[in-house]
Amino acid sequence: MEIPTGENPVAQAIARTLFDGFNKHYRLFRESSAQAKARFDSGDWLAGQRAVRERIAFYDTRVNETAGQLHEQLQAEDIDDNTWQLAKLLYIGLLTNHKQPELAETFFNSVFCKIMHRTYFHNDFIFVRPVVSTEFIESDPPAYRSYYPNQAGLRQTIRDICMDFAWQCPFANLERDVEHVIDAVLRQFGGKLVAAEANFQIQVLHSAFYRNKAAYIVGKAINGDYEYPFVVPVLHDPDGRLFVDAILLDPAQIRTLFSLSRAYFMVDMEVPSAYVDFLSSLMPRKPAAEIYTMLGLGKQGKTMFFRDLMHHLRHSQDKFAIAPGIPGMVMSVFTLPSFPYVFKVIRDVFAPAKEVDHATVKAKYVLVKQHDRVGRMADTLEFSNVALPKARFSAELLDELRKECPSLLEENDSELVIHHVYIERRMKPLNLYLDSADEARREAAVLEYGNAIKELAYANIFPGDMLFKNFGVTRFGRVVFYDYDEIEYMTDCNFRRIPPAPNPEAEMSGEPWYSVARNDVFPEEFGTFLLGNPDTRRVFMKHHADLLEPEFWQETKQMILDGFVPDFFPYPEEMRFSRMFEGESRQEKQPSEAETA
Repeated sequence: MEIPTGENPVAQAIARTLFDGFNKHYRLFRESSAQAKARFDSGDWLAGQRAVRERIAFYDTRVNETAGQLHEQLQAEDIDDNTWQLAKLLYIGLLTNHKQPELAETFFNSVFCKIMHRTYFHNDFIFVRPVVSTEFIESDPPAYRSYYPNQAGLRQTIRDICMDFAWQCPFANLERDVEHVIDAVLRQFGGKLVAAEANFQIQVLHSAFYRNKAAYIVGKAINGDYEYPFVVPVLHDPDGRLFVDAILLDPAQIRTLFSLSRAYFMVDMEVPSAYVDFLSSLMPRKPAAEIYTMLGLGKQGKTMFFRDLMHHLRHSQDKFAIAPGIPGMVMSVFTLPSFPYVFKVIRDVFAPAKEVDHATVKAKYVLVKQHDRVGRMADTLEFSNVALPKARFSAELLDELRKECPSLLEENDSELVIHHVYIERRMKPLNLYLDSADEARREAAVLEYGNAIKELAYANIFPGDMLFKNFGVTRFGRVVFYDYDEIEYMTDCNFRRIPPAPNPEAEMSGEPWYSVARNDVFPEEFGTFLLGNPDTRRVFMKHHADLLEPEFWQETKQMILDGFVPDFFPYPEEMRFSRMFEGESRQEKQPSEAETA
C-alpha cells in the first residue's frame, strides 16, 4: 500500500517506519505459529516449548528495534507535536484494508510510549480508542470452514473435519474415533439428538490450536436458533499415530481450556480478530482481552484489558482497597471489589526473611510468563506508568502504598501513577478458603492443592514457598499458585533427606546438624509448616503423603533431566474416550441413530 501524500516528509517517514516495523513483527509471529503444525506432526515437544518461550519476546524486540530506527534516523524525541499527530493520521491511512489493524494500532502505541513522556499518552497522539474497525475483514482462506451434515451425513462430516487439517501423521483408527465422538455427543444429549433443521451446519476454525502435546479442533454446531460449542483434542499414540482423545461440549470446560493459567496457543491466523470473534461466540463471558492473550497476542490483551479497566472505572463508584488475606512480604496487593482482578506492587524493602531483590522478583515473573503454566500458575499482566484516579483509592490503601512502595509512586492532585504493577485474575486465597470450608470442600481443595504441586513439579517448577496463602481457588474450584518470588526450576534444586542426628543433643538443637546449600530442599520439613490443622493433615496424608518424601521429587527431577515431556490434560480424566468407553469394543458396534440421521 502506498503512503498517503502529505506535505510533511518526517511524518510520512515515521508512519512508514512504524508500519513496516509492525508488519515485520506479525510476519515473524505468524511464521512461528504456523510451524506448530510441523512440530505437532513430528512430535517434537521440546521444540514446541522453546518456540512458545521465544515467541513471547518477539513483540518487545520489534518495538525496541523500531524505536531505535526512529531515534537514529529522525531524532524522534525532538519531533514537534503537530508532526506526531500527522504521523498518526498517515498511519491510519496505511491501515485501510489491513488484516490486523487493531494489533498495528497497539504497536504504534508501544513505540510512541517508548519514546515520549507519559503526558502524551492520550488520544491525540496514541490510539486510546481503536480507530479502524475489525468487523468483516476477509481472510484467505476464510477464518472458518462450514460443513453440512444434512448433505454429507454426520459420520462423513466428522471424518472430513479431521482430515481437512491435513496432518502428515495418519490416524490410528479414525472410524473408531468418529464412533467415540458420536457416542459422546449422544450421552451429552440424553441418548438422542434434536432434529436437524434446514440450517444445520458445523463451523470449524481453519487453523488447529496447538499447545503442549495436543492439537485442538475448535468449532460450533448451529441448528435452528441454537449454537453448540465444541473442542476436540487430537493426540499422538505411542506409535506416533493420531487419535481423538475427547470432545468438550460444556462451555465451562472450554473456558477452562482457555484459562490464563495455561500456556498460550500457537494458531496460524491471518485475521486474528476473526478468531477472537468466533471464540467469543463460544465463550461469551470471557473478555476479548483474555482471548487475545491466549492466542499469544499478549500486548493486544493488555491494551484491551486497560480499556476495559478505564471503562469500568467510569461506570463504577467503589474504591481500590487492600486485598483480603495475609499480607505478603514482597508485594503490596490491592483490588477493586467490583472488578475481578488484583494489583500487585513490589515493596521497596522486603522482610528480612526474604533473600531476594527487585531484579530477582521481576525475573521470576518473566520465568512464569515464558514457562508452561499447566493450569497451575496465574498469568500476570505487567504494566508501567499506570495512571489511576486518586479519589478511587481508600485512605488505608494510600497510606500503605506511600509507606511500602514510595519509589514506585508519583502523585498529583487527581492521579496516582504506579510506575510498575502486576495484575492477575482475583482468586480466593487457599488459607481463607480452608478456614470456611466444610469437610467435602476441604478434602477437594487439599486434593487439588497437592495435584497443583505435583503438576508444577512435572512441568519443572518447584514453588519454593508452598504455604496455603500463596495459592488461590478459582471459581471452578481449581487451585492455582500465584506467589513467584521463590520459585525455582526443579532441575536446579537438590532434594535431600535429612540425615540422622549424630546425638540427641544435636536433634534437640535449634540449628541444623547438617550442611545446607542454597538450593537444598528437605521435603520432610513441609509438613511442619503446612499441616498444623489435623483435618487438613488427615486429607493431605491420604492423597499426597509422597510429597513429604524426597523420592518423589528426586524421581520427578530425573524424569525431566531425561527429556520426558508429560501429558497435561486441560479437561477431566473421565472425559477422555479411553476412560469413557473403557472395555467396549467399538469395531463391532452397529451404527447409531445419529450416524444414520
